[in-house]
Amino acid sequence: QVQLAESGGGLVQAGGSLRLSCAASGRTFSSLPMGWFRQAPGKVREFVAQITESGGSTYYADAVQGRFTISRDNAKNTVYLQMNSLKPEDTAVYYCAAGTTGTWTYWGQGTQVTVSS
Repeated sequence: QVQLAESGGGLVQAGGSLRLSCAASGRTFSSLPMGWFRQAPGKVREFVAQITESGGSTYYADAVQGRFTISRDNAKNTVYLQMNSLKPEDTAVYYCAAGTTGTWTYWGQGTQVTVSS
């Protein structure tokens, strides 16, 4: 089992920045690929970014490429999402997830990000 807890959400003006954190406990963090997803009101949950176990490779959705950066600190069992140049369309609940056996198995409760225009 893996427990995930997101933090760092809030209200920010367009053009601003936020950094989300996701603290993991339970299973060995360094063995898990990690990801961030988001869900806006009335929309399906969508992929934002992911990072491999070592942090050596990262992948991003086109909508956030160049603005968001995913990183991890395996010593702290934490994954981060640095969000810059935020837009109103980035408003959503952001979730972190941990992957096992090719699927996203564990999910956090989410943190709200609201970007005002």
